[in-house]
Amino acid sequence: MNTTKLIPFAAFLFLFNCNNTKKEQPVEESTSTEMTAEPEVPANPLRNVYWGDQHLHTAWSADAGAVGTRLGPEGALRFARGEEVISATKQKAKLHRPLDWLAVTDHSDGAGVITAVIDGDEAVMGDPIVAQYHEDMEAGGDKAAAVMMDLINRQSNNNLPPVFTDPAFAKSVWLKNIDIVEKFNEPGKFTAFIAYEYSSNYGGGNNLHRNVIYRDGPEIGKQMSPMTTFDSENPEDLWKWMANFEEKTGGSLLAIPHNGNLSNGLMFKTTAFDGTPLTKELAALRNKYEVLYEITQGKGTSETHPILSPNDEFANFEIWDKGNLVMVPKTKDMLQTEYGRKALKDGLKLESKLGINPFKYGFVGGTDSHTSLSTADENNYWGKYASSEPSPERWSEKALDFPSGFVRGWQLGASGYTGVWAESNTRASLWDAMKRKETYASTGPRMTVRFFGGFEYTANDINDPNYVATGYDKGVPMGGDITNAPEGKAPTFLISAVKDPTSGNLDRIQVIKGWLDAKGETHEKIFNVVWGDADKRSLDAKGKLPPVGNTVDVFTATWTNTIGDTELKTFWSDPEFDPTLKAFYYVRVLEIPTPRWTTFDMVKYKIEMTEDVPRTLQERAYTSPIWYNPS
Repeated sequence: MNTTKLIPFAAFLFLFNCNNTKKEQPVEESTSTEMTAEPEVPANPLRNVYWGDQHLHTAWSADAGAVGTRLGPEGALRFARGEEVISATKQKAKLHRPLDWLAVTDHSDGAGVITAVIDGDEAVMGDPIVAQYHEDMEAGGDKAAAVMMDLINRQSNNNLPPVFTDPAFAKSVWLKNIDIVEKFNEPGKFTAFIAYEYSSNYGGGNNLHRNVIYRDGPEIGKQMSPMTTFDSENPEDLWKWMANFEEKTGGSLLAIPHNGNLSNGLMFKTTAFDGTPLTKELAALRNKYEVLYEITQGKGTSETHPILSPNDEFANFEIWDKGNLVMVPKTKDMLQTEYGRKALKDGLKLESKLGINPFKYGFVGGTDSHTSLSTADENNYWGKYASSEPSPERWSEKALDFPSGFVRGWQLGASGYTGVWAESNTRASLWDAMKRKETYASTGPRMTVRFFGGFEYTANDINDPNYVATGYDKGVPMGGDITNAPEGKAPTFLISAVKDPTSGNLDRIQVIKGWLDAKGETHEKIFNVVWGDADKRSLDAKGKLPPVGNTVDVFTATWTNTIGDTELKTFWSDPEFDPTLKAFYYVRVLEIPTPRWTTFDMVKYKIEMTEDVPRTLQERAYTSPIWYNPS
């Protein structure tokens, strides 16, 4: 257990990135303009699912390095591809199963500075203020915390030591980062994306972060440094920066918004950033560059909220709803513009006014781990910060030291991963799949989920061994659009899910529908379309399904797969379809209850936890939607 006093989260979250390699010389910028193409690898036209994490921090991020993380991007990539590494708390760490791809998304602000300060790097020690920071951080405890508080105050007054905003220093770290990523990118085996996190906390802790993912390699990525909040805290300026990047370099980018539950209502505002009416031009920029949304991660799941979806019995899942990053209290009205499902509905409304949908999001998951360790497994939970790595105390510690103390160690979740349906495991193929939204988010288990929509499917198609080919031939996959319903026909869907072989059986598959009525009001409805133990459970008059049951033994952290099913699949047609109304449909797959990481810890360390700590959970997956447009 790391016993160093935690630095207040607000004081360092958005300031700086860290380089944990001591006194290494910066990598010089390449002057070559020659394009390096990825080698050709076998491609599957019916696509495979590739699992990865689009949101991971290493010691190069200040809110990781400053609190004990020492593994940099290289350690993160080694861990993700299945190698054993030594964690911040000097423990051996290894994934049960390697990932297929990873995006290391260290904060772009102040790149490399904090670790250079910690290491006493001669490149930064000429400034007497920085030299004092080094001495105080070496001392640790209150002195180290005081460094970060001084930095936040200086940042607020535009009085930071010059090295923290030095473009040349930031560029040298960015070039070095790209070289490390390129070293671990193995087309066909493991994909390492060039990426970073743009970390706006506009207004004081309102999280408007975006993960920026590059399609291309170093010859593109090295041409421009990442955008920082020193340039602007307005995400609209990020989209403009991305457009400029693409025009100048010929490369391709996408931005993935952080889960919106910590934005205090700002993530999905239906106005422009400055409060003026949203224009078609801004809506088009967002629609182009923000095609995916992080629906689940360690700091909460933001599909929906019980207040927004009172008829959804599964809405209250791993919810963080107390405040923003610095725990400025949240009011109920803020919930209206923080959650994915409500954003999808608001997008339909905005589209009817502007002619374009700024909230047309597919879904992804990420760990947002600040340990360099990308793991979303409950039984291999490595925490999200050095302070929450395995130990008997981590459940009760304030693993995030918010001033209010609302957030305790046990409230951190193990979520999440992203499944991408792509032809091959290469940057281009995976990125293109993300761009077309053929993705789904999981809270951890690697379920295999397919979702196709169209007007020509039949009930026999789902039982055909070639149903995947039929799905593509007759319709569109998750993330796609269907339009202009033939007269007398409703949308039809092919839906299937196969359990993760190492996790729980499947409880049910649900279709979540949202639509815009003729009066311009939005609605939602949940359909239970197929479920396990079908011989024992049936829908009631309101379409509700009885609970699947619970086999978890909390005293041994085990369960039995004697309930639920290993595979669920169905053909489903919308029984309430109106061909004149805009709508979206997405799939939610639920497992049977299994032990939460807190229960595994209770058994491993032979400890008791208070009754408010969850013992079990129902892991789940969320597919990207399929949209219906009348014209």
